[in-house]
Amino acid sequence: MTDHSLTLSPSILEMMRHHVNAEAPLEACGLVGGLDGEAKIVLPVKNATGSSTRFQMEPRAQLRAIEQIESEGLEIVAIFHSHPRGPTVPSPTDIAEVTYKVVSIIWSRVGRRWQARGFWIENGHAAEVPLNVQKV
Repeated sequence: MTDHSLTLSPSILEMMRHHVNAEAPLEACGLVGGLDGEAKIVLPVKNATGSSTRFQMEPRAQLRAIEQIESEGLEIVAIFHSHPRGPTVPSPTDIAEVTYKVVSIIWSRVGRRWQARGFWIENGHAAEVPLNVQKV
């Protein structure tokens, strides 16, 4: 299996955590841009569903985020979203609706704290992948 790990700085993680916390109890979502498996920028995107159990990126906001990532010479390395009430793994909907072959970061509450886990979703299966937090 190819290494699908993702390297993130503490500040990248904190930007995602801030967004998912601010949007709770609704699902939050966004894109992560980077290169060679290393995250460089986080771009929150509005959840068009306004749901606590589903997300769909607002199309225009998603397009603007993709354009920003590309204009900075980066590529999409991850998509993130939250499961405010769990589970801590991809839902059947997440697996069925995956669009990009990039790391899926799922934020969920474990007790009172947010936790991020990475998954590679392909061909109807999800496998956990490492999220390597390093000071960059």
